[in-house]
Amino acid sequence: MTTVNTKMNRRSFLKASALAGGGMMLSFAWLAGCKPTEEEMIGLPKEWFELNSYIKIGENGAVTLYSPNPEFGSNVKTSMPMILAEELDTDWKNVFVEQADFWPTRIERQFTGGSQGIRQGWTPLRTAGATARAMLIAAAAQTWNVRASEITTSAGIIEHKGSGKKAHYGEMASLAATMEVPEEVSLKALTDFKIVGNSKKNVDGAKIVTGKPLFGIDHKVEGMKYAAIVHPPAFGMKLKSFDKSSVSSMSGIMDVFSINLFKDDYGRNFFDTTTFPEIIAIVGNSTWEVMQAKKSLVVEWENAPESSFEVAGFGGRGNSKVTVPAGLENTNRHKELMAEYIQKPGNVVRRDGDPEEAFKKAAKIIEKTYNAPFLAHNTMEPMNCFADVKGDQAVIYGPTQAPEFIANTLASSLGIPKENIQINLARMGGGFGRRAYSHHMTEAALISQKIQAPVKMVYTREDDMSAGVYRPTYSATYRAALDENNNLLALHVKAGGIPETPLHANRFPAGAIDNYLAEAWQIESNITIGAFRAPRSNFIAAAEQSFLDELAEVMGKDPIEFRLELLKRAETNPVGQNYDYDAKRYAGVLELVREKSNWASPAPGVSRGVSAYFCHNSYVAEVVDTKIVDSKPVVEKVYAAVDCGIVVNPDAATNMGEGAIIDGIGNAFFGELAFENGVPNKTNFDKYRMIRQKEAPKSIEIHFVDSKEDPTGLGEPFFPPVFAALANSLYKATGKRYYEQPFAPQLEMENLKM
Repeated sequence: MTTVNTKMNRRSFLKASALAGGGMMLSFAWLAGCKPTEEEMIGLPKEWFELNSYIKIGENGAVTLYSPNPEFGSNVKTSMPMILAEELDTDWKNVFVEQADFWPTRIERQFTGGSQGIRQGWTPLRTAGATARAMLIAAAAQTWNVRASEITTSAGIIEHKGSGKKAHYGEMASLAATMEVPEEVSLKALTDFKIVGNSKKNVDGAKIVTGKPLFGIDHKVEGMKYAAIVHPPAFGMKLKSFDKSSVSSMSGIMDVFSINLFKDDYGRNFFDTTTFPEIIAIVGNSTWEVMQAKKSLVVEWENAPESSFEVAGFGGRGNSKVTVPAGLENTNRHKELMAEYIQKPGNVVRRDGDPEEAFKKAAKIIEKTYNAPFLAHNTMEPMNCFADVKGDQAVIYGPTQAPEFIANTLASSLGIPKENIQINLARMGGGFGRRAYSHHMTEAALISQKIQAPVKMVYTREDDMSAGVYRPTYSATYRAALDENNNLLALHVKAGGIPETPLHANRFPAGAIDNYLAEAWQIESNITIGAFRAPRSNFIAAAEQSFLDELAEVMGKDPIEFRLELLKRAETNPVGQNYDYDAKRYAGVLELVREKSNWASPAPGVSRGVSAYFCHNSYVAEVVDTKIVDSKPVVEKVYAAVDCGIVVNPDAATNMGEGAIIDGIGNAFFGELAFENGVPNKTNFDKYRMIRQKEAPKSIEIHFVDSKEDPTGLGEPFFPPVFAALANSLYKATGKRYYEQPFAPQLEMENLKM
């Protein structure tokens, strides 16, 4: 059992108060309340209405938690209440869950991304639940005139066994609200958990499968107009002029005008990413009508000059200057530039030992370069937003991962106080990092302000794929120095991209090699990039783990054993001062996947590859089994071993892993976006190839390390390792190493069907 001091918590997020008509409200600053629907009010006290961030306990014993983090499929809306309910010691069937809307004056963090939701909510949620339970016990002790230490709770029932007295939480809630918040509370021992660690169904599951309006694209109000946007046809171009009359007479068209997303003096934040700040809006009576007008609008574009702006760093980092070069960029030229930068000295970000001298003495040098293209996010639900701006008030409703960041942009662009902007959070139909960049909300808000009416703005798939935001294109060269006995003397990595480097210099194998050199580089571009599931890790893991496999083969070592040897060195005698992984936990997932996959004895005809990576505070090792069937590579099975600390909701965690693995295999085989004169070569799914159901692994087996560590990230860590595990498996199947993503075009050149 852990004792938690609540003094800081009382100041920052704990507050008890009585609800009118009975019940207790326990609030904490990083949650925010919103009014339940009429349907959800059935059976609940009518006095439960919009309040500050809170846990509510009604007279009937029901518990409501308002979840702060926007939901886009990672299931935090279910897992967070499970943590609360565990420490509250209530019955899960009595828990109600609501999505909190954005409330910047009362919430410390409302951001979904970086696989941080459960990690950051773990202790506050446990403390809040335990505090409410302690206050209920105190109320019962006073009522029954017994010692609090003699009272127990279970499934929402308070009991004093000595006197035989019992009560459900609702009977004590009103009195509990008058109790002083305790100085300290005791958290449950992990062995006493009844809810955490046991799978619970998605609290929105029934609504999703029955088509309830959870998503922004579902939202409608009376008198609402519809809008479409027109942006420049190529990166490196901007609006020159347009002829409004070319569409103003078309059926249902209300207005056509240009908007600029940013005021001249506005300082952009980290997520104010858009290459096209000036666009054209077409407003009408239906989505169909405005989309038809898009096809007929006469627009003249011109080349944009070079520009630059300051951007505030994410997570408290300092400001940086972003340069947007002029010109119409091409993928062929990008490849030439990246090849040139690989040959130049990079920015040294880590040096252990004397790698240059080690390479001079090497009997053998292995050098390989890995490349990956731009990728589109392709969220299932198109980008959309509803906005109703009236005077100095605004209501915004739509899918966003980062409401706290777009709020400042909205306030500046609309010219109204931030506190007058209410952002209501819709469930997202996919995010993957794309919806952290919420310029679609600013666009909708400015359109509503202009027409003085509520409006819903919806992107087409072509809008989203041709306007960014993309996963960058990357390149990395790995070099290894070996002695005459094939012992590893040194390792050198030089990695960069357009327009950012993917390098994580202090991750494995840093700390495991005496002579280690890491260099970074980047090339400026006017093509918009942004966070893509497991940013940077999604590429550098593929390159690193592919190279380690090739290196193990040259050294005559088993791929898993080679990695374990390096990790043992990092654990027992690490090199250097800074490395950001736990070598023992890293080795643990490799050992577990070796055991569960029966690594040394694959099934007949199966070719297998392995990969392991650490990111977002978690460790994942994966084994991919492939077969060549009728001249076609078939992914038979994937084994994954995961150390993410305590697993709150096993079924949901498994689902996330399966989705990330399939997503990674699809991107590795098919994901690619190229540019010609600033124009992406694929703008819809007729050309941008996605994985199909029949191409997914026939089975995926996920094993979680039995851990007592606090939970860490899970939505992203499954994703990076699968690229290399697949590549290493394909090598065993075809005899060819794969240095370029995507793999499918190369397989087809080898007469293997995809």
